[in-house]
Amino acid sequence: MPSASSPWKNTLYIDNGSSLGYFQIRPVPASPDDVPYVIEPQYNHRPDLLAYDLYDNPKLWWVFAQRNMDIIEDPIYDIESGVEILLPNVTDVKSELG
Repeated sequence: MPSASSPWKNTLYIDNGSSLGYFQIRPVPASPDDVPYVIEPQYNHRPDLLAYDLYDNPKLWWVFAQRNMDIIEDPIYDIESGVEILLPNVTDVKSELG
């Protein structure tokens, strides 16, 4: 079973629990607490580093990728310096993911 912080948490298991089914997106809805952020050069193509610095967990890169689906189509190559994205509030993310 995927953990509470996994992007696959909403994806169902198939074949008697031996494999995951089709990916079900975990939406990250807009919030008035979202913060505009311009990606800095040290995070070029490194969403894991940005997630670590923001949320203390490199596996949470998918949170800002999901929140900015109109900007981040490729979660590696679309993370480039100068691109402005919206970052979900740290407190909201931690309370949502447990």
